[in-house]
Amino acid sequence: MRRLTRRDFIRASALGMGAVVVSTGLTGCGGSSSSNNNDDGRQVAFHHGVASGDPQTQGVILWTRVTPEDGDTAPVSVSWEVASDADFTQLVNEDSAEVREAYDYTLKVDVQGLEPGKTYYYRFHAAGVTSPVGVTRTLPEGSVDQVTFAVLSCSNYPAGYFHVYAEAAKEAQLDAVLHLGDYLYEYATDGYDGDQAEEMGRTLPENNDLEMIQLVDYRRRYALYRTDPDLQALHAKAPFIAVWDDHEIANDAWIGGAENHDPDTEGDYLLRKQYALQAYFEWMPIRPFDDNDREIIYRSFHYGDLVSLHMLDTRIIGRDKQLSYTDYVTETGIDAAAFTAAVTDPDRHLLGTTQLNWLSGALATSSATWQVLGQQVLMGRMLMPAEMLQGLLNLDPALVDLIVELTTLKGRYLQGDPTLTEEEIARITTVLPYNLDAWDGYMAEREMLLRTAKDLGKNLVVLAGDTHNAWASHLTVGSGEDKQSVGVELATASVSSPGLESYLQLPAEAIPQAEQAITLLVDDLQYLNASQRGYLRVTFTAEETRADWRFVSTVKQSDYQMDEARGHSMTVQPGDPTLTLVT
Repeated sequence: MRRLTRRDFIRASALGMGAVVVSTGLTGCGGSSSSNNNDDGRQVAFHHGVASGDPQTQGVILWTRVTPEDGDTAPVSVSWEVASDADFTQLVNEDSAEVREAYDYTLKVDVQGLEPGKTYYYRFHAAGVTSPVGVTRTLPEGSVDQVTFAVLSCSNYPAGYFHVYAEAAKEAQLDAVLHLGDYLYEYATDGYDGDQAEEMGRTLPENNDLEMIQLVDYRRRYALYRTDPDLQALHAKAPFIAVWDDHEIANDAWIGGAENHDPDTEGDYLLRKQYALQAYFEWMPIRPFDDNDREIIYRSFHYGDLVSLHMLDTRIIGRDKQLSYTDYVTETGIDAAAFTAAVTDPDRHLLGTTQLNWLSGALATSSATWQVLGQQVLMGRMLMPAEMLQGLLNLDPALVDLIVELTTLKGRYLQGDPTLTEEEIARITTVLPYNLDAWDGYMAEREMLLRTAKDLGKNLVVLAGDTHNAWASHLTVGSGEDKQSVGVELATASVSSPGLESYLQLPAEAIPQAEQAITLLVDDLQYLNASQRGYLRVTFTAEETRADWRFVSTVKQSDYQMDEARGHSMTVQPGDPTLTLVT
């Protein structure tokens, strides 16, 4: 069978990735011909809740799915109401449309004609059944005092309960939920951290317990995730602004393939990607950036004069294939010259030229106090001693002792200890990137982006997910005496996927000490929580950005509590890209 080309993919994506119904006002449910269909005899349900997303100043995407329960595959007429009050006495939008099997009975409505900076309530009706009520909010205009986001990523259903979603949904005021990817995972139940899935009642159903490859696989996996009550609660709480990472398709995806895709046994990667993205657009409340190319999802959201949020795709639109240390190993160790030449190659791209040019223009034209990048992988320099990196990669049982030894040397080095030998100094100054799947594997493009932000004089805050750990770093350009801070990076922990603790294999009481040691050994790193699941709350005002990392005690048991003792808060002020601990 002929393999798909990029042109084939674009053509197919434009035709087959779901329809968005545009609704502009009150029709009394009589303005659409579909509303005349008699569905009184149908048996339907709203098993997957409601959602909203991609807010604009005068519009927002509303989402639901109607599940036919009578075996009839005919279209189902659905109506909706949008009101400015929770009792739905002040309707601002009322209309109807049909959902069809071709789009997995999902409905996305682009509601227009709303007012800036207002809260709205919405619900759907079908065949005498009413959905749960959702709450959404439009973007504000003009002078804005405060913007608050909940930032989340990496939710693996068999790995644990979604308590983190439940806690984020309890936040008193959220302007939006930023989901930075890995909304679901493609593996079979036992493919990744699913050892306790049966005990927790989190196994995948029989018709979807293998790795996702076909369109029906991706659809069924979304359907499973969206039955989770904690995820439903968060979707109903506030609008989502989302981007995909790799697991929405396959692990370690790049522009031409993925680590977890074998063309010989799993077929054409572009076809698999087409299926994955079709299901994503059907099930996520996302507005296409380009109707002719559904692979493009980078886009901006402006919260008046305070925040310009730029959502990026660091995964599939422009990423070159990841480097691997194994390609540079010789009999005497790593070929440092060859590796350095590769990792600093200006022709290696993560965003790609088109997206980078778009972002540079977006930064240049925005006058908001804060420029915020919502994206997937760590941007900060995670350069750690080569010995420690090797120990992590090899799961060395003596890793803890090694970290303690290197930390002692680093402390002496920072204090200017004259008794340190050249060999000891080399042990802590010979550093390598921790993760070549992150921005550290694409150094030239990162330097270009950060220098652009610096030259424009922007207050830059980068948000990241992907690693399953909570991090905070200074973003820097240059080296040695020319090294300068440009902005800060705030990375959220995962919803349920395991973090560094699975590599460190330490008792719980020893984890904080190891985190402090790693923070000391990595120069730009300011904070690390390597063992807990949680989310990040970021609050922007004209005076500061405040980051609050919040963690749950466990995701492996149904009973849990918030771990207040391990919570952490930091701030940064405009004009001073330096993180400060909140005590």
